Amino acid sequence: MSELKEFLSRTPFFGGLPAETMDRLVKMLVERSYKAGSEVFREGDAGKSMYVVHSGELVANQAGGSGGTVRLMRFFEGDFFGEMTLIEMQPRPFTVAVERDARLWELTNLDLYQLYREDVKGYVLVLQNINRELCRRLRRAGNRITEVADQNEDERTQIRLDPVKPR
Repeated sequence: MSELKEFLSRTPFFGGLPAETMDRLVKMLVERSYKAGSEVFREGDAGKSMYVVHSGELVANQAGGSGGTVRLMRFFEGDFFGEMTLIEMQPRPFTVAVERDARLWELTNLDLYQLYREDVKGYVLVLQNINRELCRRLRRAGNRITEVADQNEDERTQIRLDPVKPR
């Protein structure tokens, strides 16, 4: 268990949490293993869990408008994904596929609610960690949008950022 706590303390999700909060969360986590070629979840699925990557390599794909798929991001050791569903209670925005055998730690929405009931300060710190990571991802996405818009400026292609509407 101490090896798991040591690993988790180095991840963005668990970083900076008090020992008591960490102990609570470690007891809630469920280990999941996935083989290369499998999927953790699919775009549009209802979601009730998030995952921390202990080992392996995963990729998030989203259906593109032309019928193909668009690779959005990769997840490696220490990364986490699926947290958006816990916050906004919307269907999964992308599919997560396993590219190299993966060992994950799952935390459910019920676990997070239990943390809220037992340890409000710890719960707030966890949400701050999630929000920091979401901000980093949003910043990277904004940079990528700018790069694409710059490349396509001469082709009269514009990227419109309309108010976000759920799919």
